[in-house]
Amino acid sequence: MSRIEGIIFDCDGVLFESKNANLAYYNRIMQQFSYPLVTEDQREHAKLCHTACSTDVLAVLVKPDDYQPALDYAATLDYREFIPQMQPEPYLAEVLQQLALEYPLAVATNRGVSVEPILSHFGIEDYFSAVVTSKDVARPKPAPDMLLLASKRLGFAPERCLFVGDSELDQQAAAGANVRFAAYGGLDAGEVRLQSHLQLLDSLAVLQA
Repeated sequence: MSRIEGIIFDCDGVLFESKNANLAYYNRIMQQFSYPLVTEDQREHAKLCHTACSTDVLAVLVKPDDYQPALDYAATLDYREFIPQMQPEPYLAEVLQQLALEYPLAVATNRGVSVEPILSHFGIEDYFSAVVTSKDVARPKPAPDMLLLASKRLGFAPERCLFVGDSELDQQAAAGANVRFAAYGGLDAGEVRLQSHLQLLDSLAVLQA
């Protein structure tokens, strides 16, 4: 296999535990339009809120007549209000600092404009050479567009990049882009399976062999 030259990270569930923040964000929209709140025990809807872009989430959560008004309302919300409910994954900053000495790093996320304030809030924005969001491509994950653009911005062919993701959407995007895939946080997929960022350091030695 090709040597890994660049590393791309998903945001939610990989860089941060953000389920509470995402549910609070979407439930603000649900409340505004008098819909029942999404709860953790509604697994499919809760997972959707955590992994998909806003256009896809709201297409499922609200009626067609409310879809565009809900999108318009969402655009008025400042996600920085919800950032304090997010938590960086363990050892994240330490691992990013070490990786950035050897690899250019990128983020590829179905988030939109909220991702850069999040990276800045937690003081890790300088570790990333590229940030690709749903606003930068025609098709969000599971389409490969984000990873193709991220690898291009890093300056490497897709097959020379590793994508660290935690969902089936991430896995499908990696396969479509011909990007190598590391599964984070219990996802049963990928060349390697990571329970922590510390494991990524050891796994890279194996993947480069």
